[in-house]
Amino acid sequence: MELKTLGQSQVIRSAADVAVARELVRNRRIRRLRNVLAPLAVWTMFRLVTGDPVTIGMPEIGPEVAPFLPGMVLIVLLTLVLVVPLLGAGRSPHVLYRPSEIDVCLDDVKGNGVLVDEVVRTVNLFLAHKTFREKMGGTARRAILFEGPPGTGKTYMAKAMAREAGVPYLFVSSSAFQSMYYGQTNRKIRSYFKALRKFAREEGGAIGFIEEIDAIGSARSGMGGGGREGISGVVNELLIQLQSFDQPVFADRVKGWLVDQVNRWLPAQHQLRKPAPEPANILVIGATNRAGDLDPALLRPGRFDRSIYFDLPNRRGRREIIDYYLTKKAHQPELDDPERRETLAAMTLGYSPVMLEHLLDEALVWALRRGGVRLGWDDIQQARMTEELGLKQPVEYAIDERRTIATHEAGHATVAHLVGKSRKLEVLSIIKRGQALGLLAHSELEERFTTTKSEIEARIAIAFGGMVAEELFFGESGTGPAGDLQAATSAAAQMVGSFGMAGTLVSYDLMAGPPGAGVVAKVLASDEGRRCVETILEESKVEVSRLVAENRHLVEALRDALLEREELVGQEIIEVIRAAELRALGMVVDLRDPTHRLLSE
Repeated sequence: MELKTLGQSQVIRSAADVAVARELVRNRRIRRLRNVLAPLAVWTMFRLVTGDPVTIGMPEIGPEVAPFLPGMVLIVLLTLVLVVPLLGAGRSPHVLYRPSEIDVCLDDVKGNGVLVDEVVRTVNLFLAHKTFREKMGGTARRAILFEGPPGTGKTYMAKAMAREAGVPYLFVSSSAFQSMYYGQTNRKIRSYFKALRKFAREEGGAIGFIEEIDAIGSARSGMGGGGREGISGVVNELLIQLQSFDQPVFADRVKGWLVDQVNRWLPAQHQLRKPAPEPANILVIGATNRAGDLDPALLRPGRFDRSIYFDLPNRRGRREIIDYYLTKKAHQPELDDPERRETLAAMTLGYSPVMLEHLLDEALVWALRRGGVRLGWDDIQQARMTEELGLKQPVEYAIDERRTIATHEAGHATVAHLVGKSRKLEVLSIIKRGQALGLLAHSELEERFTTTKSEIEARIAIAFGGMVAEELFFGESGTGPAGDLQAATSAAAQMVGSFGMAGTLVSYDLMAGPPGAGVVAKVLASDEGRRCVETILEESKVEVSRLVAENRHLVEALRDALLEREELVGQEIIEVIRAAELRALGMVVDLRDPTHRLLSE
């Protein structure tokens, strides 16, 4: 194998050191079996030639043993009942997967090409470990950490790595290590790494995957947390085992002992050399979404040599994932339109790969409910609203309450249309979902990672739209704006305490406060911070009151449309607003006409 293959993005296979080692072990195993079976075959042939062939059958039990047989069986069973659980308590709790049992490969990992490239380099280094060590003098990675939000493909990637490497994959959950007996957790960890070393030496390499490693690797007491009984000992055991890959096998230990005994009688210049242990080719992968809770000693080089962050996919990544899953799911031809798929990718900002797959599965359920066998665009929209907003819970509102709720939501939509130029109105509804009696769902027009001061102020203004509309049309507001005030107060407090957008450049994030208190609580606990928040909120409400009063006709149009249809989706909201604006200019528009043709002026 040439060293230049280490830098390529393609996974090394047949020429890798792992494949060579696996073939050597296989040939050694065949020779060992031949040496065992050859004498047995010779003895069997000798018996056959001499007229005394070997026969197979049940052993005969003499009459003197038969009376004691039930008692002996009972004693054996009781011994097994008592001893087997104790012996099994310290066994490794892993689940072994052979490469042929894994149905995913790196080609199935979509949405993050940079991440796949880094993983391919890690796999190549794992496969070419001997060349890297002997010819280049390097030490291959022994353990890597996969961190990131849930559902971003950490376990999926680890399985794909094992499939591509063609080595055994030992999966274990951290909770499986835990035992009711003190000390058994450490014993299980030792057994797990012993199994890894065994398979690595038999197969040329092995990959171990520890799910939610923070459960057994959290910071010890005195190092940033921990304090649970036994946690220090468990972390210590894990640290030790992560450096046990060069532990000699039993045969090497016996040879070393014999050499030690001989060297006791030899002078220093003539002493024999003990056999150097061959390090096992093991790659341990730990997965967690709480990397900050891990013990610092785990993250140093020599333990977890590399940390790979699995982030939520961007718009291009979501498009790749959507394309991948739609090839596997029955769908209508309209979803083959690139614009539709691009729109779906834009609408699913913040979705993980697992969430995207689940969304399409839920869309299939909606298709099945309507009697279809393929999912369509409407099915995806229904599934998305159900996942994000909750199931529809039709309730019988009182007439006045229904009108109040419609006015409240119309106020939100009106302000969002006027000030939220960078936002897209998605759903406007007075149908109860979860705890919300009505809702306005809106999102960014483009995928962005930062927010300006004016955009935050626009969000605060949108939150006040419902309260102001109620006060304008009914003279007072009810309990509906409670959640809106929380959102507005939180945004204003972050402007003051985190973003330096309200006259002070002091970061409240660094200030001491109650345990677990966030920046909002710290800002509101300060008299100056509270005054700044009050100023932002009062100025926003005054401006929103002016906007709603000047655009009363938009609120009325949206309110009436909600009272009639209960829910407006996407373009339907814009159509109602556009028609109201045209009527305000003295034009009459027929909303039933899809072209919105002017009827008169």
